[in-house]
Amino acid sequence: QLQLVESGGGLVQPGGSLRLSCAASGFPLDYYAIGWFRQAPGKEREGVSCISSNGARTNYGDSVKGRFTISRDNAKNTVYLQMNSLKPEDTDLYYCAARRTTNYYRTNCDGNGMDYWGKGTLVTVSS
Repeated sequence: QLQLVESGGGLVQPGGSLRLSCAASGFPLDYYAIGWFRQAPGKEREGVSCISSNGARTNYGDSVKGRFTISRDNAKNTVYLQMNSLKPEDTDLYYCAARRTTNYYRTNCDGNGMDYWGKGTLVTVSS
């Protein structure tokens, strides 16, 4: 079965850290650009961060620049999102998504044309 599974969400105090994981099963991530997105009920989806298939290029949303870091380990078929200095406004359901690409440097932070989506992991930042 081809799927993406997110993990690592939870409750954290403001200023704390979490590391999210996005694990693929049933297909290799080597040829896929990956994005992390978040969306709260009634709000538009926001592109948090994205990474090219070769890991050489990354992009971040303005609200998370300097606090979040995306990385990937193709040998483990997993992409990570390290989130530091978390704020209450980071509270959201976080999704990862994958898009197959032949351009190893392409990133996809708008979420359009993605081939697979995970079901999300909830991050709650609260004291």
